[in-house]
Amino acid sequence: MANVVIVGTQWGDEGKGKVVDLLTERSDLVIRFQGGNNAGHTLVVGDRKVILHLIPSGILHKEKLCVIGSGVVIDPEILLDEISALKTKGYDVSPESFAISDRAHVIMPYHKMIDHARDTTQRIGTTGRGIGPAYEDKARRTGIRMIDLINEDMLGRKIEAIFDEKQEYLTTILKVKGLNKEDLINKFKDMGAQLKPYVKDTSVILNEASKKGKNLLFEGAQGGNLDMDYGTYPYVTSSNTVAGQACVGTGIGPTMIDTVLGICKAYTTRVGEGPFPTELEDEIGERLRAFGGEYGSTTGRPRRCGWLDLVALKHSIRISSISYLAITKLDVLSGLDTIKVATAYKSNGSIIENMPADLCMHPDLGLVFDELPGWEENISDIREYDKLPENCKAYISYIEKKLGVDAAIVSVGPKREETIILKDLF
Repeated sequence: MANVVIVGTQWGDEGKGKVVDLLTERSDLVIRFQGGNNAGHTLVVGDRKVILHLIPSGILHKEKLCVIGSGVVIDPEILLDEISALKTKGYDVSPESFAISDRAHVIMPYHKMIDHARDTTQRIGTTGRGIGPAYEDKARRTGIRMIDLINEDMLGRKIEAIFDEKQEYLTTILKVKGLNKEDLINKFKDMGAQLKPYVKDTSVILNEASKKGKNLLFEGAQGGNLDMDYGTYPYVTSSNTVAGQACVGTGIGPTMIDTVLGICKAYTTRVGEGPFPTELEDEIGERLRAFGGEYGSTTGRPRRCGWLDLVALKHSIRISSISYLAITKLDVLSGLDTIKVATAYKSNGSIIENMPADLCMHPDLGLVFDELPGWEENISDIREYDKLPENCKAYISYIEKKLGVDAAIVSVGPKREETIILKDLF
């Protein structure tokens, strides 16, 4: 028995979906613990590409239970569309293979409208999916939970209680068109009825499964440097993305976690606004974007690309107690003569080795780089570590030594089979 938490170590888009899909082979349950449909996992299985936003990647495997935990905020319309699309492709999305926490909160249309309207002035770089406003209502204790969504009487009372306030805010403050209350209630009652078979006390399910010796795989969204508390605030997501959130967002205790796997792209990307010290706004940055297919699976937005940032990585490793790394998209670096890695920042003559909380420092940060020789070979067909080019292996060893964390997985391409396993985590 082993319980493994997967988290991103950068600013998201590290390739968590592929790694979760890979490790699901040895797992019995796969659990999503935070975020919402602002996250997207792109999976390539054979010749088929599957993009998931809410349902854990394990749904592509038979005889696994996939769970959305209480820490996730759920857009019922998006979820129902995702269920329908998966069923159309022949995947089993029954109440026996998929469960939703009764304590997870619901994203309402006014959350999305508020999100869109605010970001036109604040420029945080939100996806506009209503994630932040839904978490706000959760903290204000005015949110609607899945248990409310599936209870018609409770749902009506909840919407009645909050509707006038939201309508006033939309029309008077944000100057956008309001909503029709009756249409809203009827629509969400219908979606609640469709989702009711999936809604369960998932904390009990997870704890009972662990007692029976089942392997649990916890799937995080975004990355450590987008964490609400420890990321580049305010340019962060609206939830905690660190490994500890796996406990809070699913209803298990911390002693149940055995291993934390940090997903680390071989270079660095970021979507939206916010600091990005190693960003490349030149032909190398464009090359990484083109070769790496660096466009958001949720929004389609082009990702900002840059060299590997060890300061950001060390920060994530510390706050999530990362046990091992999964290094992804190593193949994208093939063909570069020289690969740079940022080992520290510089400010006013001082060397900074830890991620600064003060955003005022970021525009003026300099960088301390190490330079390593690149490799020409295409590595996507290689399945054994020893057969990788010497400079490629040297790059992996360099990352391990600098971070003090060994790699358990090396990904050499987007497909499930384009992977080298160095350590069995289960």
